[in-house]
Parts: sequence; structure tokens; C-alpha cells
Amino acid sequence: MYALVDAVSFYASAEKVFDPSIRNKPVVVLTNNDGCICAVCPIARRLGIPKFIPYFQVKSLLEKHGVVVRSSNYELYADLSDRMMNVIGRFCDNQYIYSIDESFLYFDNYESCIKDWHEYGHQIRRTIWKETRLPVGVGFGLTATLSKAANHAAKKLSGFNGVAVINNQISRDEILNRMDVDDVWGIGRKIAKRLKLEGVTNAAQLAKQNPKNIRKQFSVVTERTVSELNGINCLSWDQVKSPKKEIFSTRSFGQRITTKDELRAALVTHAAIVGRKVRRQNSLIKKLMVFASNSPHDDLYYKQSIVYPFVMATDNTCEMANAVNRVIDSIYKAGVRFYRCGVGAIELNSKTFIQSDLFIPDHTNSNVMKCLDNVNHRYGDSTLKLAVEGHHETWGMRRDFLSPQYTSKWRDIPKIRC
Repeated sequence: MYALVDAVSFYASAEKVFDPSIRNKPVVVLTNNDGCICAVCPIARRLGIPKFIPYFQVKSLLEKHGVVVRSSNYELYADLSDRMMNVIGRFCDNQYIYSIDESFLYFDNYESCIKDWHEYGHQIRRTIWKETRLPVGVGFGLTATLSKAANHAAKKLSGFNGVAVINNQISRDEILNRMDVDDVWGIGRKIAKRLKLEGVTNAAQLAKQNPKNIRKQFSVVTERTVSELNGINCLSWDQVKSPKKEIFSTRSFGQRITTKDELRAALVTHAAIVGRKVRRQNSLIKKLMVFASNSPHDDLYYKQSIVYPFVMATDNTCEMANAVNRVIDSIYKAGVRFYRCGVGAIELNSKTFIQSDLFIPDHTNSNVMKCLDNVNHRYGDSTLKLAVEGHHETWGMRRDFLSPQYTSKWRDIPKIRC
């Protein structure tokens, strides 16, 4: 049996954890530089407030309904995510953290100790709420895709109250008939559009399709999705939790930057983020993409990207910073008011199976990187960082509605007065 535990509108819910005064109010969270709405709590959703719409377009609507607006507080979200995942991990010995607010569980030979999956799901929900004050949905299924479908039902379909289980034909048909084909895990927007043109509008209709015909029309991935909807395991647990093939860190600036040193600092900061994520999944970088641009709305649009190949695959942040330094002259252009930049690991190798070179020294220096990650994990991101990243991020994001960073800054720790 698989399970998927997913927080309800995680960013918006996280904003309510340490601020009880807004728990019963509509809350929305904005993207980088307060551009668009990226999270809408259930109360705000009932007001008809959409996601991924520019903030300025709905500002008056939000003010009319007294909606609480928050900037993305990534430091707070990351810490609450860690706490939630630690709680979830206590309910199963095989866990995979799929995203900041989603976690898969795989129950192998648990039939003798779990008699009622619904009750077990509610136990997970109650424990997470008690220890983190985050609402979650829990979905159980015979395959990973069915657990995703069950989780969708638990959170968004009436009659499930936060927990749904797909463990037989009746429960499968009940949920899939009420689930739009767009909401099936593995079905993208383009594929869903083509399916609807052929009369396949919900998940149950998709499950009835001939897998071989689906493979001819679309791909082997879509074929596996159809089989998984029918309870046939096509994704092994290792495939479900397979490492990412590309990792990017990119962001637009809160204010334009024009100097080479500022651009270098921003790019190295992104490289450090990519390096941390690469080490977390035990991978090494073979090729690094470095890019920067001004706004496409400027009179003369400028965008430059360089792919830097490493002689030996690495996960060392210092090596990545050196790569940025080697390509910065090709990316920077005097007179350009840079609006966005980023770094991406576009070719990753597994660290487990890497073949070293007898004549090329290894500069990975795993112990230094492990120390760097441990210190930053314990005391907060950027406690230790490269000097070239700088101390004052004049190019940092604009976050005018930022809530306190309750768990990662001493000055923001909640104070209790009795």
C-alpha cells in the first residue's frame, strides 16, 4: 500500500501556524517580488480568488474581502516542512519526501498491524496538526498514482474529510469518476487537452483506455499511468523516489543590478543553492548552466547563457563558484539593467557510481561540504557562505508583506507573556 501525505495550501497554512489571529481569515501568499498569488487558503478560495494571477489585478478585490496578504517566507516554510516530514516519517519506515509539502510512504507487509487504513490516516492527520498546526490530506492507494488520486479526493472532493482510501474496485471507481483527467498525476496540460478532444474527460474514462493504444498516441509514461489507475504497479518504489535529473535556482531581483560584482554575487548565491540540493540527493554535476537577462519589456532585450562543463563531476560549491567566475565576463554586459539570473545543473551523475580519473585530482572535498551543510542546517541558511556571495543583498527579493521568521531568526521568536 502507498500513501501520499500532502499539506493543504501549505504556504498559506504555514502563515497561520504562529499567528492565530488570522487562522479564521482568508490568506493568500505572493510569489517572488510580490508578483503573483501562489497560495490561497480554503477560506480565500471560497471567495473565488484564483491562483497565479498578478497581485495588482486583484488588489482591490482582496482589500474588499479583508484578505490577509503575505510575501513568500521561504525560511519559515522550509523549517515547518522539516518538522512535518519528521512527524510523517514516524508512521512508516519507508518514506520519500516528494516536495516541500508532499511525502510518499510505502507500506510493505503492514497488513497484520494496520487493520483500518481510514483510521490510520486520521491518526496521521491528528498527530501532524497537534505537533505542527498544519492541516494535511492523506490518500492511500494500491499504486503510487492511486495514492495521488486518493489524496486529491481527501483534500478536494466532498465526503472524505481529509482521508481517502483506494483499496478495491468500488472505492477506485467512486473517486476516479469524480476526478478530472487534468488532476491525474502524470497527465500534463497538453495531454489532457488532447484526451478531452477524444472524449476522455475524467480519470475513470482514462483508466478504461487500452494502454497499448495510449502508448502509441502519447508515450510509455502515459501508458504506465493508465495501468497504475487500474491497480497495476508500473512504478517501482525506486522510480517513485528517483533523484531529479536537473536542478535550477533562478529568481528575479527586487531591484535591478548593473555592476559585474553584484551579478557575480547573485549567481554564486544561486550556485550555492543548487550545490546544496545536489548534495542532498547524492548527485554530482557534470554541466552547469549560468544565465542572466534584463526584462523582456525593456527597449533592448538582452539574455545570455553559458553551459560550463566540469572536467570531473562535482558537488563542491567552491568549484561551482569558480565556474561562475570563469563565465561572468561572457554574461555581463555594461549598460544592461539585469532583472533576472540563475544557475542550473543540467547534467547530473549519481555519486554512488562515479568513475574517478587517475590523472585528474579530486576537488570535491566532501568533508568540507558536509560541514558547510551541517552548520547551515543547524543554525539556518547562509550562516556559513562563500565570501563572494557578499553580506548585503541589494539585489534581493522585494517582500513588502513578509511575516516574521519565527523559527529561524532570534528577533522573531514568538514571545509568551503570562
